[in-house]
Amino acid sequence: MIENKKVLAIIPARGGSKSIPKKNIVQFNGKPLIAWTIETALKTNEIDKVIVSTDCSEIANVSTKYGAEVQIRPSKLASDDALVIETIKYVLEELKNSNEQFDYIVLLESTSPLRLPEDVSKCIQKIEIDKLDSIATYKEADLNPHRAWKIEDGIPNTFIEGVIPWLPRQKLPQAYQLNGAVYVVKVEEVMQSTRELVLGEKGAILMPKERSIDIDDSIDFIIAETIMKKNEERGNFL
Repeated sequence: MIENKKVLAIIPARGGSKSIPKKNIVQFNGKPLIAWTIETALKTNEIDKVIVSTDCSEIANVSTKYGAEVQIRPSKLASDDALVIETIKYVLEELKNSNEQFDYIVLLESTSPLRLPEDVSKCIQKIEIDKLDSIATYKEADLNPHRAWKIEDGIPNTFIEGVIPWLPRQKLPQAYQLNGAVYVVKVEEVMQSTRELVLGEKGAILMPKERSIDIDDSIDFIIAETIMKKNEERGNFL
C-alpha cells in the first residue's frame, strides 16, 4: 500500500512456451524461474497482494509453494494471440467479484528475474508522487534507431530517412527501450485500455543493462543466470 492506495502485483505465466519448454518453472540458479519474480514482489513493501495468473497446474503448484496466490485463467487467455491486458482485466474482474479492489496494478513478467524490489518500489513511488497514470522500466536501446536499416528488394537503406548511421555513438541521440521488468498502471486506466499499458500521463524508471535481461530464448537464459551467479558471489543480489 502507498498513501492508502492498494497495490496488486500480477505475474502472468502460461504453460505453453515454445522457446524454452516449461520456461516459467525451469530451474534458474537453484529455483524455478518464476520463484525469483514472486519473491521480488513479496519483498516489495508497497505491494499488498501477489497473484500468479496461469492456465497450468504445475505453475500453480510452484507459485503457491513460493508464497503467491494463484488464479487459474481460461485457456483462451493463454493462447499465443492473447494480450496481457486481457489477463489483467480478467484478474481484476475476478477480484472485484470477491469484493477486492485495487488502485494500482504492477505487472511483473517472470522472464525478468534480475529485477530487484527497489526497481519495483521506485516505479510505485514515482507513479504516486508524480500523479502519473502509468510508468515502466527502460534500458538504453540495444540498437540506436539511427543505426537501423531496412532491406527492400535486396537494397539496404536507413530505416529513418536522412539519418547518418556512421556517427560515433556519443553523437547520436540517446535512445531507450522498454526492458519488460516492471509496469505500474492505475486500475481505472487499465480498465479503459484495449491494448496499451504505457498510457496517459507516463513516467519512466531507468534500469542498468545487467538487470534488464528479458529471457526469451536459451541464450538469454544462460546470460541471465551467469550474471545472477556472478552477482551473488559478490554479495550483490537476493
